[in-house]
Amino acid sequence: MLPVDKRVREVAVVDGVLPDELLRATRPYVVRGLADRWPLVQAARTSGAAASAYLRGFYRDATVLAMLGHPDIGGRFFYNEQVDGFNYRSVKARLDAVLDELAVQSDQERPGAIYVGSTTIDTALPGLRAANDIDLGGRDALASIWIGNRTRIAAHYDAPDNVAVVAAGRRRFTLFPPDQLANLYVGPIDFTPAGQPISMVDFHAPDWQRFPRFREALAHAEVAEMGPGDALFIPSMWWHHVEALDSFNVLVNYWWRQAPDWMDTPTNALMLALLTLRELPPEQRAAWHGIFRHYIFEPDEGSLAHIPPQSRYALAPLDEDGARILRGQLLKRINR
Repeated sequence: MLPVDKRVREVAVVDGVLPDELLRATRPYVVRGLADRWPLVQAARTSGAAASAYLRGFYRDATVLAMLGHPDIGGRFFYNEQVDGFNYRSVKARLDAVLDELAVQSDQERPGAIYVGSTTIDTALPGLRAANDIDLGGRDALASIWIGNRTRIAAHYDAPDNVAVVAAGRRRFTLFPPDQLANLYVGPIDFTPAGQPISMVDFHAPDWQRFPRFREALAHAEVAEMGPGDALFIPSMWWHHVEALDSFNVLVNYWWRQAPDWMDTPTNALMLALLTLRELPPEQRAAWHGIFRHYIFEPDEGSLAHIPPQSRYALAPLDEDGARILRGQLLKRINR
């Protein structure tokens, strides 16, 4: 295990309801037993086989994307040695077939790695949420399920806020605040195992010579070890490394953004910045840094006072109609 002394703070809630102030938090926290009443959690406390059987009761012939790795990867889904491919293969499979294979692999001394990630619950297991859900105060969250055996998912961030509920097995999360980006040695941003850039550090065997600043990241890390029924709130943009520790593990998570649905992902802005800004001369980059600070990151209340409100156009407060117009203008510029 990594030398992380700081534990993620734990909070208590009343009647299993997360109050709004906790759902808007900017630091992670654990709620023990938040999902204790879920039938899935109760089945998992009996055995992994009981949890698997419970899930099968909701299966309706859906296919899922499964990631399969050789026993030699030790459950770590990652790049290959050349970082021009991956150390696993992805296949579309029936969910019941995946559950069958997990049962077979649970008896193996060196099991292959199996991971079904980020699968929409209502599509793969319709009806499951009726008795296995949490109250998010009316937020329209995307509920996903993650199923597998002993696996390791490299540290990454997600743009939405996230509540992750351990439904079966045990999990260990290692979290880092957003300002540790430079110390996590992040890989490619447009060629990734699952859509998000990941840390290149092997948390089970860090190469300290290659990644010396990772020690600084660990000084800011927080760890949470969780069992069935426990929940973890991961704020937007916090890096998190996830380890599933048992032969059968199920995680249910909820994602939502504190922004309107019509807003685009900031990743689009990052990719456009690579296309338009990064290769400029230093003096020009500095000038654009000031422009972004003026209009985006540190806008002053009086910075637009000299422009009549009806004539501020893209600089006006954004709404759905304004976003559609702005997106259309941007597409015309890109497709010149």
